[in-house]
Amino acid sequence: MTLLQLLAAAEGDPRSQEVTNWGERLGWTAVMVALVAVVYWSMWRAWRRRAARQGDLPELPQPPAEPGPVLLTGTGRYHASTTAGEWLDRIVARGLGTRSLAELTLTPAGLHVGRPAATSFFVPAAALRGAGIGHGVAGRVFPEGGLLVVTWQHGERVLDSGFRMDDSATHEEWADRIARVAAAARPDAADAGALATASPAGPPNHPHDQEGAR
Repeated sequence: MTLLQLLAAAEGDPRSQEVTNWGERLGWTAVMVALVAVVYWSMWRAWRRRAARQGDLPELPQPPAEPGPVLLTGTGRYHASTTAGEWLDRIVARGLGTRSLAELTLTPAGLHVGRPAATSFFVPAAALRGAGIGHGVAGRVFPEGGLLVVTWQHGERVLDSGFRMDDSATHEEWADRIARVAAAARPDAADAGALATASPAGPPNHPHDQEGAR
């Protein structure tokens, strides 16, 4: 059999011909699109319900006109806030559920979280409850030491906010300096004012360092 005869036989074989049922394909595509839409709608509804349950959360504080000298500053990413000690109980009200780039600035007055694509906020020194090194927040896990967790009180809630700095090697320094500012704001800290501006002596080793968000 010549080559031309083989080609002619192949063209005549129904098994070699692509059979396309466009109606069936379009039907399955529509089903998949509908399923994806239902999933996203369910997620949106769950987000809205969670935000409604957290409606008692006050407006986020803004920095004072004169916060004092800058003690530490750096850029990174804000990942999430949760109820303190409950790393899966995500806070979504007041824009705290939005992951974003962030610039952190620590002063004696508190911690300013500047977010170019989301609501910026300020944590007054008196509201700071401490800071530590973790590796999980809102269901997301990071390598060991990969997350700076700041604990603070806002209204009636105590929150854990997770940040990952561009230079994760600075997390220890951030945790130590935030703890010093928090201590300086406590009424019973008579000489804590000096601690807030003093450079940390040696590697920090405070009790908030732990494996996960508190």
